[in-house]
Amino acid sequence: MEFLYEYGMFLAKTVTFVLAVIAIIIAIAGAAMKQQHKKGELEITDLSEQFIETEEDIIHALLTKEEYKEKEKADKKQAKEKAKADKAKAKAGEDAEPSKAHVFVVDFNGSIDAKEVSSLREEVTAILSVAKPEDEVFVRLESGGGMVHGYGLASSQLDRIRQHNIPLTVSVDKVAASGGYMMACVANNIISAPFAILGSIGVIAQVPNFNKLLKKHDIEFEQFTAGEFKRTVTMFGENTEKGKEKFIEELEETHVLFKNFVSERRPSLDIAKVATGEHWFGTTALELGLVDSIQTSDDYLQGKSKSHKVVAIKFEVKKGLAEKFSKAASLSAESFIGKLLQRNNIFPS
Repeated sequence: MEFLYEYGMFLAKTVTFVLAVIAIIIAIAGAAMKQQHKKGELEITDLSEQFIETEEDIIHALLTKEEYKEKEKADKKQAKEKAKADKAKAKAGEDAEPSKAHVFVVDFNGSIDAKEVSSLREEVTAILSVAKPEDEVFVRLESGGGMVHGYGLASSQLDRIRQHNIPLTVSVDKVAASGGYMMACVANNIISAPFAILGSIGVIAQVPNFNKLLKKHDIEFEQFTAGEFKRTVTMFGENTEKGKEKFIEELEETHVLFKNFVSERRPSLDIAKVATGEHWFGTTALELGLVDSIQTSDDYLQGKSKSHKVVAIKFEVKKGLAEKFSKAASLSAESFIGKLLQRNNIFPS
């Protein structure tokens, strides 16, 4: 009896502790939810500076100490002479050396629903607030496509850059297919790695149907709609030929919109030849006119850094303190409770 009493007391304490921890986690999670409306932050990275630092590190590693000292002397002398020349120009009322134009780099790694468009719109808005016609926007794009409305909006965000007469270059190192190519074709210039995948200008929809399985188990499925084509095909009901025809008609309509969108932005394309739903590697895509040159994003940006200031722009939603603490507390509590129960043999290890 004493054992049962002690066991009951321990169990009561454990349940009380668990409930207290859950209450704390719920309170913190509630605070985290309130912080979710907070806007994210723009991260700005000077890629030109990174290129210079990398080059200097390599040179430093290759030169002897004496050679490196000589180089440092020459660099300092050159910097002094430049500063002196700029000062003389300013004194004479002449303009100093004009500042470099900018290349603004944006990364878009697209998912099926193109949820990344929420960050893209912030990045584009930020760039357009400062960009000038002599600048350039460079998008490193990677996406196999997804939902039409999501990628339609993403394409429209890139189109804002074109409408402001800012040169837009899209780089495809791996894949820009379907909705990904819908975004890419907005650019003035598309570059591609040799084995990147491009194209897939088509529309696809797949719907599993469990009607036969339900019938086999004598399960009826009822669906009520108002409007003849409110639902064309269904997962659980018996699909009619008329419904299937309407569904295919809607797919064809979407395909026509897709083809027209690509044709307007790349009029030299033989749209009938490339809009078959096929995809091609970069070298073949160049022959077909889907891209303008074969080059990786790294080569392009390294070359641009010689004449432009290359800056990466990234919008990231920052997690609030409560949200971070909530996650950490949840994991810690789960681990602690597990160890506590295991130690007391409430369940086997």
